[in-house]
Amino acid sequence: MKIAVPTERAEGEPRVAASPDTVKKFLGLGAEVVVQSGAGTHSRFVDAAYEEAGAKIADGAEATLKDADLVLKVRRPEGEELGLFKNGAAVLALMDPYGHEEELKRVGEAGIVAFAMELMPRITRAQVMDVLSSQANLAGYRAVIDAAGAFDRAFPMMMTAAGTVPAARVFVMGAGVAGLQAIATARRLGAAVSATDVRPAAKEQVESLGGKFIAVEDEEFKAAETAGGYAKEMSKEYQAKQAELVASHIAKQDIVITTALIPGRPAPRLISKEMVASMKPGSVIIDLAVERGGNVEGAKPGETVEEGGVKIIGHLNVPGRISGSASSLYARNLFAFAETLIDKEAKALKINWEDELVKATALTRDGAVIHPNFAPKGGE
Repeated sequence: MKIAVPTERAEGEPRVAASPDTVKKFLGLGAEVVVQSGAGTHSRFVDAAYEEAGAKIADGAEATLKDADLVLKVRRPEGEELGLFKNGAAVLALMDPYGHEEELKRVGEAGIVAFAMELMPRITRAQVMDVLSSQANLAGYRAVIDAAGAFDRAFPMMMTAAGTVPAARVFVMGAGVAGLQAIATARRLGAAVSATDVRPAAKEQVESLGGKFIAVEDEEFKAAETAGGYAKEMSKEYQAKQAELVASHIAKQDIVITTALIPGRPAPRLISKEMVASMKPGSVIIDLAVERGGNVEGAKPGETVEEGGVKIIGHLNVPGRISGSASSLYARNLFAFAETLIDKEAKALKINWEDELVKATALTRDGAVIHPNFAPKGGE
């Protein structure tokens, strides 16, 4: 059983899908691991470290992927790379399937058995395989570090002989994995932190990290969560009240970090131009949803925009900005899932198509897109 780890081809992607630690684990399962030379360079995993772990180093993608049974990647394979896989090779990656039906079709036609790691169900068994959580955690941390770097004042309150420096006020919009890590990181740096979320359960989580929860907490809000833990759609009246509260709060903040993303949909607009204009010059906004259209009006992917002295930062691939840690965690996520696809006695790939994890993540098989959310509808 050959496992291949090619260098990522996507522009601006420094991460790699295996670490020397996970290479050792794959070897323990009886696999041969081939890593493309330089694949881990941007994550500080040099070829020598992979060799020491037991991997073979190959020059170029063609030699790396030749006859590979299982391929580990960060991004979906595209273009000429598709012609390098053997028929029936399994590929684990972030496939970014929403809105990319034509690209998925080409992946299927290449004979690849593609698994989308971002579709991993959030169940107890799959927690260690949850790439969205591992990468969002780091994005939340990095967002605060980026904000601190762009902010021209100190984060903690400082009492000096020359006077007191007030603590920076940080507002986090969205208390999911990224938001909670942003809250925790900003608190560690000494900021006064507040946060908002549409889920009532988030209040306790925010407050447990030392943040102040901002929401119109009326009866509608208290009943705003389904039994499954998801937010219900709020009435127009409630939305108006909440927007007014948030707008007045944003005007008093030094830093705002937005984290709201909904899989398969454009990012919800949370901050208008009027809200940006209400902030003091020198304030900073970090939009973690900029790749999906952005939470902030005026945010531009890959750019820092300045509006009235307020910086709106729209970094792409924020987990990649901390690539060493991101690659280590991502590699562990992939190993945990790949291990379920391997017959340990036969030391060979053996996919159980009845496994709920396989059903949830398998995109293509036998030349076609098979996932019910993305497969062509009848007659197409």
